[in-house]
Amino acid sequence: MKKYYYLFKIQYLGYRFHGWQKQPKLKTIHLMIDRTFNYILEGKRFKTLASGRTDAMVSANEAAFELFLNEPIEDKKAFLELFNYNLPQDIRALSIEEVDENFNIIQHSKTKEYIYLFSHGQKNHPFCAPILTTILDELDIVTMKKGAKLFQGKHNFKTYCYKATDNGIYKREVLLCELEKNNLFTANFFPKETYILRIKGKGFMRNQIRLMMGALIKLGKGEISLSYIEDSLKSGSKEVMDYIAPASGLILNDIKFE
Repeated sequence: MKKYYYLFKIQYLGYRFHGWQKQPKLKTIHLMIDRTFNYILEGKRFKTLASGRTDAMVSANEAAFELFLNEPIEDKKAFLELFNYNLPQDIRALSIEEVDENFNIIQHSKTKEYIYLFSHGQKNHPFCAPILTTILDELDIVTMKKGAKLFQGKHNFKTYCYKATDNGIYKREVLLCELEKNNLFTANFFPKETYILRIKGKGFMRNQIRLMMGALIKLGKGEISLSYIEDSLKSGSKEVMDYIAPASGLILNDIKFE
């Protein structure tokens, strides 16, 4: 039987979800997407597979998954509209594209851009909570910008992998890592100044970005130094980062298949 393959781009607010992956008795992104397809496809067989998994409370401005069907979608525009009409309001489908059987959403080379949105020094409006992490302490943003640049390039990221073992592949490359003022997401209830940590790479380990952000927060507080980050990225480093930044500030901002 011939199969049909479709690549979807979606975005979602992760604050009320327990991540992407289906879990017993928990509300996840994958669960809601499959429930919606089961309804609009009227019980026809299908399968969905994501390009990667996001953790609980992590959001996405652009994520991707693949839909496998035994029958073609005749009108992709109409199907996308029907899909969006039935999805919950905190999930939106952006596009649909037919791909062939050689496309593998997991193994296909891709670049992901994550951002981490935060502010410091004051208690924010509660509406900020879903996408903006509030650090109540004052932070040295200038030093944090220097620290972010240290992560860029090829390094040993074992310190920044949650529960790392001696068998993992920790030599990774971060294509871009910079901290800048936030001009990407704004709202009238946001504080006057907010910041973004922007990171690009081919792939990231478990909690890697939140651990890197955790190190930068500790750096901004004066609890660690720039030399600590430099040493933690060297081969043979035994350092273990003990602070994982909150999940709600992390957003998968962009994914590009090559």
